[in-house]
Amino acid sequence: MKFTLSSSYLLKNIQVLSGVIPPSTTLPILHNFLFEIEHNKLRITASDLETTMTTTLDVESETIGTIAIPGKLLLDTLKTFPEQPLTFTVRDNNTIEINSNSGEYILSYITGDRFPKAISLSNLSTTALPSKTLSTAISKTVFATSTDDLQPNLCGVLFKLSTQGVLFVATDAHRLVEYARTDVKASQVADFIMPKKPLHVLKSILGTSDDEVKIEYNDSNATFSFDNYVLNCRLVDGKYPNYKAIIPKDSPNHLLINRTQLLKSVNCVGIFSSKSLQQVRLKIAGKELNISAEDKDYSNKADERLSCDYQGDDMQIGFNAKYLAEMLKNLDSEDVRIELSLPNKAGLILPADGLDEGEKITMLVMPSLIN
Repeated sequence: MKFTLSSSYLLKNIQVLSGVIPPSTTLPILHNFLFEIEHNKLRITASDLETTMTTTLDVESETIGTIAIPGKLLLDTLKTFPEQPLTFTVRDNNTIEINSNSGEYILSYITGDRFPKAISLSNLSTTALPSKTLSTAISKTVFATSTDDLQPNLCGVLFKLSTQGVLFVATDAHRLVEYARTDVKASQVADFIMPKKPLHVLKSILGTSDDEVKIEYNDSNATFSFDNYVLNCRLVDGKYPNYKAIIPKDSPNHLLINRTQLLKSVNCVGIFSSKSLQQVRLKIAGKELNISAEDKDYSNKADERLSCDYQGDDMQIGFNAKYLAEMLKNLDSEDVRIELSLPNKAGLILPADGLDEGEKITMLVMPSLIN
C-alpha cells in the first residue's frame, strides 16, 4: 500500500475530522483515522460511534488497502511540515513510513478491519439547504444549547424544515435562540434534534463552502453531504419542549441601543459581579441605561452609564452577564432592541438592522432575581 499527496491538503482535511475523535474512550481504535486507499482515491474516516465523518481525497496511487493511523501523532507531525508532497508506504511490520523532502518518519498502525463499521441507514428522507444558510443557523444557535446531560433534549439544536421555510431553535432553559428563514425552503418536511458536537464540526467548515448541503435523515440518524465530506450522526432522542409558550407575546418597554457599546459595558461590568451569580443590573430611566454589578464578598463594584432610546416605564432588571454577552456577541446588527415587561419576566433581544429579507432572529434571556 503506497500513496502520495500534498501535506497541506491532507492536513486541512484531517484537522476537520479531528473534531470527531473523542478525547477519551474505552475503545482505543477510535483515537485513530481510518485510511482506505483504492487506486487514486483516499477515504479518511474519524468516529466516536455517535458521530462519523468521512472525506475523500485525490492521491497518486495504484494500490488498495485499509489501515488505522494514530490521529494525534499524525496531526501533530503534519503541522510541522511546510507545503510539500508526502509519500506514505505501508511496511510489513505494522508500521507506515512517511517520506518528505527532508526526512522520513515511521508510525505504527492498526489493521483497518478493527475500526467500527459505518452503519447502514434505511427509510431515509432527503432535503437540501444552502451551506451559508446552515452555517449561519448553527452559529446563531449552538452556543445556547444545554450542557446538562439530565436534559438530553436540550443538548442539541431543533431543526424544523418545511416547504414554507426553515427554523432552528436552541435553549438551555436560561436563554433561548430562534433563527428563522422564510426565503429558504426545504424540499421536504423535517423535525429533529441535532446534537451539538457534529454541529460544531459542521460550523468549522460550512462557512468556506458554496455547495448545497444534502441532508438525509430518518427517526434516529442524519447524514450531511457536501464538497468532499460526509457526516453521519445519531440524533438526540426525545421531544423538544414547547418553547413558544415562554416567548412573551407583549412587552411594552422597548430599549434601543448600540450593540457594541452595550456588549463592551456588559463584559467590563460583569468582571465585578459575584462569581456565583454573575449578575449585572440594568436600570433604565429616560434616555439613560445604567449597568452595574457588585460582589459584596470582596467589596468589588462597577457602574457604567450609556445613552439609549427608551420607550416605557422606568425599571430595573438583572441578567446573567455571560448569557447576555454571548447573545450580543452572536448578533451582527449595529443596534439591538431589548423588549421588557416586568423585572421577573424574560427579556427579548432582537437585532434592529442587518438582517436579510426573510431572515428573523429572536433571542430570549431569563432574568435573575435582584436582592
